[in-house]
Amino acid sequence: MKKTLGIGMVGARYGARMHLANYRNLPPGLVEVRGVCSLTEESASAFAREAGLSFATTDLHQLLAREDIDIIDICTPPASHHEIAIKAAEAGKHLIMEKPLTGYFGEPGDPEPIGLHVPRAKMRAGARNNAEAVRKAVRANKVIFCYAENWVYAPPIVKMRRLIAASRGSILELRAEENHSGSNSVFSKEWKSMGGGALLRMGAHAVGACLYLKQWEGEHRRGKRILPVSVMADTADLIHSEASEQARKVQAHQWISSDPTDVENWANVVIRFDDGSRASVLVSDVGLGGLNTRVTAYMTDGVIKANMTANDVIETYAVDPATFASENFTEKLETKAGWNRPSCDEDWFRGFSTEIADFIQAIREGREPLAGIDLAVDCVNVIYAAYQSAEEGRTITLE
Repeated sequence: MKKTLGIGMVGARYGARMHLANYRNLPPGLVEVRGVCSLTEESASAFAREAGLSFATTDLHQLLAREDIDIIDICTPPASHHEIAIKAAEAGKHLIMEKPLTGYFGEPGDPEPIGLHVPRAKMRAGARNNAEAVRKAVRANKVIFCYAENWVYAPPIVKMRRLIAASRGSILELRAEENHSGSNSVFSKEWKSMGGGALLRMGAHAVGACLYLKQWEGEHRRGKRILPVSVMADTADLIHSEASEQARKVQAHQWISSDPTDVENWANVVIRFDDGSRASVLVSDVGLGGLNTRVTAYMTDGVIKANMTANDVIETYAVDPATFASENFTEKLETKAGWNRPSCDEDWFRGFSTEIADFIQAIREGREPLAGIDLAVDCVNVIYAAYQSAEEGRTITLE
């Protein structure tokens, strides 16, 4: 009988709580969360009380030193991801990491805010070095890296993959979109904490899904992955635009929470693949109406549309937004008044529960998960090439 895998959480806020909830949904005996490390004693202790843990610390080395912990689950802001991952891999721990893998967060001498002053070419090189350092540590220490890209595991994307397999055609274009009214995290406002804006924070999902589907199509159709070869992009801070300022003057701007310091809140990216096909990615922090996530595959013999939010399997109407106040509808929804479409099981439908199950099974079986280190690195490389493309106004070739 295989032993119960011990998990050490790094981070104690939204992402960690979401992972904790999905660990608890696994069959008994598979895993046990045995400790938490957070930046402050207050946050670590609060999470420990909530999770019923006896071990809480602000010292990562104390968590890594525990022999009863097999897996380190990283749910911290992106600026600390690569350093924690490398230390955990060197300690022989398997890794589960929230997206994105890493980015560029500034170096000594960089003028601040870095998002307004540091050239994207420099950022791209730095982000690539950070990503490769994690991959090197994972490979050298023979640990399994699980990349928490939930879109890959979402039932609509899983069904899309099966439908592609059932057809004989090729994907000519993928269109992926995510938008909502803005992140409430203070870390999302600054490049030095997040490594970018909407393109990295949300676009990692859309880019990751497109890369995954094309790579899978290549393996299925021709025995080798279809890879991205170039990127063309545009980015913008729409909140600090003349259009937004005009809305503020007439008090019609109170619903969007996005308020960046030096990051973008809108991005449009076109990815060219080595088979000549394209992927179009559109992400935005200025979309009212709740979270919207979609992928469409335009094929030579069909069209497949995957909608991971705003489905109409259940609909509600309320005059008073407090009518259904205690029940979750969907992330980022501004009001529960009027007609709405609540998600029946958001964690399952958006892939969170399925990804956790695959990660644990992969570690127990000693295999690569569906979303692993290579997809994580590829996402960073494509997104930072897109940042350089947007700044320089040209197509960027991927190395």
